Amino acid sequence: MMFRRLFLGLALAFLATAAARAEEVGGTRWVASWAASPQPRWDGDFPLPVLAPPSLWNQTVRQRVRLSLGGTRIRLVLSNRYGDTPTTIGAASVARAGTLRPVTFGGKSSVAILAGASAVSDAVELDAPALSELAVSLYFPQPTAISTFHWEGLQTASITEGDLTAQADFEASTTTTTRIVLSGVMVEAPVAAGTIVAFGDSITDGAASTPDANHRWPDFLAARLAPLGLSVVNAGISGARLLRTRMGESALARFDHDVASLPNVKAVVVLIGINDISWPGHVFAPDLTIPTAAELIDGYRQLAALAHARNIRIIGATLTPFEGALKDTPFKGYYTPEKDRLRQEINAWIRASGAFDAVLDLDAALRDPDDPLRLRPDFDSGDHLHASDGGNQAIADAIDIGVLLGPR
Repeated sequence: MMFRRLFLGLALAFLATAAARAEEVGGTRWVASWAASPQPRWDGDFPLPVLAPPSLWNQTVRQRVRLSLGGTRIRLVLSNRYGDTPTTIGAASVARAGTLRPVTFGGKSSVAILAGASAVSDAVELDAPALSELAVSLYFPQPTAISTFHWEGLQTASITEGDLTAQADFEASTTTTTRIVLSGVMVEAPVAAGTIVAFGDSITDGAASTPDANHRWPDFLAARLAPLGLSVVNAGISGARLLRTRMGESALARFDHDVASLPNVKAVVVLIGINDISWPGHVFAPDLTIPTAAELIDGYRQLAALAHARNIRIIGATLTPFEGALKDTPFKGYYTPEKDRLRQEINAWIRASGAFDAVLDLDAALRDPDDPLRLRPDFDSGDHLHASDGGNQAIADAIDIGVLLGPR
């Protein structure tokens, strides 16, 4: 224990010194500070409501994001990943603490994002410290089908008529909690800065945490890592699975886009698989059979191989307890003893296999000592699946920074 604490102290001191030296010599790089993984829209053929408007026309959408790492210059990343036609943004702006800046793309106020593509803005001069909140406004001048979005935004966005991107405040005609087109914010940071990616499903996405409060576990981790010059990017998608696509592409299909394509990723924390186990035979996937342990293990091994091929450290998280999950909702049947036995088999493999560079045992961190198949009551949001705000804090606290970053 004493050696572990000494190692962690030395690691933290090294990071802080490296960040300070980089700042002194003036070296900088672009680092992902915030993200919302793009998802394809569904309509009418899935039990959950989409929540996003089907289209926008002559309307401004204002979305709020909280950065992890800060800087004095930022870039926006907009996504039309699942669109069939170009998406036109007629004007854009970003604001913080009473300061509003127009956003340009190649020197122009408008941009047409090609189908399947992303658009990155020009650098915007704006003082945006770590953990500060930005308001990003996008104007849609033409009839635009919303085919690329992020469902579990957990942040209230305002929508109103006309181009109001230059206005500091406006009254919303309607609101949404989804993310529309906006998929990332980068900051210019010291050259020693790097990114940690939280890659997973609804537990990582923050489902059941307090809306508009930034109480997802990656948010709490960001507060710990920002002083060390490290950003935390949330690449969770509610309903995401390791092997199959529905509410977002499978983890294997989207790893390159949502993790590996980000600049200077140091490590990725993977918490995914519970939906692969629980959806089959449930209203979300009534005709599917439960995957075998071997099929899931092959998927985890592939994720590890993808990470290692790009020199990214990968931390495998055990699947958290879920007895009684969603039982008092229209989605009952998510949990069965058979499914839980598979969860425990997978957890045993994650702990012992050596496939990952390190293991984050969230099953041990969140389970009820008196009933280990369930979440600890104060860590349970009430649906017996997702963490409460306190549970999200516990997840972030369970991450040993020295283990996260590995040998220096």
